[in-house]
Amino acid sequence: MSKQQRRLSRKEKRRQESDLNYVVNSKFTMRRINPITATQEEMFEDYNRGYNIASIGTAGTGKTMCAMYLGLLDILKKPEYEKLIIVRSAVQTREQGFMPGNKSQKESVFTTVYREMANDLFNRGDAWDILKQKNMVEFTTSSFIRGLTFDNSIILVDECQSMTFHELDSIITRVGESSKIIFCGDTKQDDLQQSKNRADVSGLPEFINLLEKMKAFRVINFGVNDIVRSGLVKQYIMAREGVLPETIRQVA
Repeated sequence: MSKQQRRLSRKEKRRQESDLNYVVNSKFTMRRINPITATQEEMFEDYNRGYNIASIGTAGTGKTMCAMYLGLLDILKKPEYEKLIIVRSAVQTREQGFMPGNKSQKESVFTTVYREMANDLFNRGDAWDILKQKNMVEFTTSSFIRGLTFDNSIILVDECQSMTFHELDSIITRVGESSKIIFCGDTKQDDLQQSKNRADVSGLPEFINLLEKMKAFRVINFGVNDIVRSGLVKQYIMAREGVLPETIRQVA
């Protein structure tokens, strides 16, 4: 058997092992996630057809969890993707440079939710740490992306309603070769409204208008009927948005 044949057989074996259960190794397996609502199913289908995605809509609809799952699945199964890069606004602490500690320590307050999601997806409490050790996930805030290029990556931009148009523009222009990007946000949870800087205005509505004109993107709109977090959350958001009381009482 030639060296080329041995290389091909090893590559094929790795592919088959990866396809079996989405594994990194035999002790590190990601569980399968299926879409719960029709809108989640639309997101899965469009993403798997190769589109970049903007998932926009109300809280509790699973936008970020679905995005993280789809991104990690590609990282595990497709050799052209090497890393899931999560980008989030630091608007809650816009003066991030004054926080104690180094860059990693400053950003750790934002990574808790993604750590919990990764641990849930892999059914183990150290999944996020293992993914980081294997250089398969990376977190950064929008404050630190200038000058970067994201090649061979899936980029998840979360809480993008709390970013200015300049931030969103800066992020999308970082996308390099063999990469895909997913934006997740809710226009009704704009933290920029609380910013002390009056020049800070959410750029998401204008940005979405541009994405809707691009053939490479699909904009997925999530509504109250897509809320899967809990019945209480669904009732609250329906009440907040003025749904009739008798309809709220019918929500499980």
